[in-house]
Amino acid sequence: MKVIDTGIGMTEEQIPRLFQPFTQADSSTTRRFGGTGLGLAISKRLAEMLGGELHAESVPGKGSVFTATVATGSLQNVRWLENPEEAGPLDEQADPAIPRKTPTIKGRVLLVEDGPDNQRLISCVLKKGGADIQVAENGLLAIESIEAANAKGQPFDVILMDMQMPVMDGYAATQQLRSDGCTCPIIALTAHAMSGDRQKCLKAGCDDYLTKPIDRTVLLTTVAQFAAQGRCCNTSRILAPESNRQDES
Repeated sequence: MKVIDTGIGMTEEQIPRLFQPFTQADSSTTRRFGGTGLGLAISKRLAEMLGGELHAESVPGKGSVFTATVATGSLQNVRWLENPEEAGPLDEQADPAIPRKTPTIKGRVLLVEDGPDNQRLISCVLKKGGADIQVAENGLLAIESIEAANAKGQPFDVILMDMQMPVMDGYAATQQLRSDGCTCPIIALTAHAMSGDRQKCLKAGCDDYLTKPIDRTVLLTTVAQFAAQGRCCNTSRILAPESNRQDES
């Protein structure tokens, strides 16, 4: 598989650094692009675990070509798919003799996530699970969305909170919501899976903790369980319409 990037390209000296964890080709403090520098390192490791490799070729000013290979074994009699949607989730391709039940989510879910790719992926999974989804890009917008929803009498049943975001991160947003009296279940979403991270999220006020990349079944099961508890926000500060707050001030 090849992925072609028509961006700014890289020099021969920059390419070896791409696959080092927490490293990017442009290491200056004024670099224009975000990211943690983990994506390519993880991709290379996965390709190698699957018996293949990942390497890059690039020309400055013209772009780059990333080539990934895996050891598939014999492809004889393997049916090729014309449309990726034919593949379906992995758990739907399991042994049909073993019944599998996907939890159904009944309620409104606020996904607080700044990454566009994660927004699309997680929203898609939750929508297929039956949830009504709204997205906020940071903690400050999440608080505004929650207040607006409650003022309309349409509170969220679950909040999925990314913990690393610009403007206001998930820790600050969760603490602010709890301080304001929000009782809605808040589930932390984070790429950090080190010892103590779960406790840090719970201490901030989260009810549970999920790591990224997400596990589809775990995500749906966890959200469905919390949505069924009926713990949507019901406090005067969170529920008060904007006009009432102005009158009070």
